[in-house]
Amino acid sequence: MKFSIQSRRDEQSNELMALATTYLEDFGLTLDEENPDIVISIGGDGTLLHAFHRYSHLLDTVSFVGIHTGHLGFYADWKPSELEKLVLSIAKRDFRVVAYPLLEMVVEHYNSPAESHLALNEATVKSPDVTLVMDVELNDDHFERFRGDGLCVSTPSGSTAYNKALGGAIIHPTLPAIQMTEIASINNRVFRTVGSPLVLPAHHKCVLKPVNEQSFNMTVDHLQLVKKDIKTITFTVAEQKIRFARFRPFPFWERVHESFVSNE
Repeated sequence: MKFSIQSRRDEQSNELMALATTYLEDFGLTLDEENPDIVISIGGDGTLLHAFHRYSHLLDTVSFVGIHTGHLGFYADWKPSELEKLVLSIAKRDFRVVAYPLLEMVVEHYNSPAESHLALNEATVKSPDVTLVMDVELNDDHFERFRGDGLCVSTPSGSTAYNKALGGAIIHPTLPAIQMTEIASINNRVFRTVGSPLVLPAHHKCVLKPVNEQSFNMTVDHLQLVKKDIKTITFTVAEQKIRFARFRPFPFWERVHESFVSNE
């Protein structure tokens, strides 16, 4: 089996990376940063996001697992003290693979080729200087004209991140869906939006059409993009999925409880 390690690059994470590499190679595994079978993320959820985008072209074959060197995360659920146990489980291939849905964002331009992006957590669209004005279409039918600071479209596994801060629902990551939440929408007697998060199933699509010609600030997880000449932005549940190596049960709602409710 071939492995790669993504480190947050702080002292503790780098020490664990060196130790994990030694252990895994002692068990006969091969360090391969170009075409790994399993990617070990050491840091936090942000580190795993970097690992996901680094290996997003290998999603059909690669699996991810995270060790947290900070707070317990939704993606990084192993403790540094459990490194030897994790290494032994990897060497024995004592794990199962679970797959979670991803978000696909396709940006179509008037004068240049379309571009596609995958998000593990979410994508956002904002206007850098003025109010964002977008026509929102659901399944090719006009739904509303949005005015406000921006829009956030998230995956189920990313629903606990920026989406939650915006008042969106927490969705179990086994459900193939995406969720659109508003960022400070304008609602008065003249302008009106639905004002609630929208959850779309896998066979639905959401299309944004700019009303004004301008540039847009966009994010795809941690990636920052500035785009101009946009005709449409289409969001769907991606055909690809992210694969996680699961070595033990860690129920999603238990993770939500520990992250947001428990004070222990």
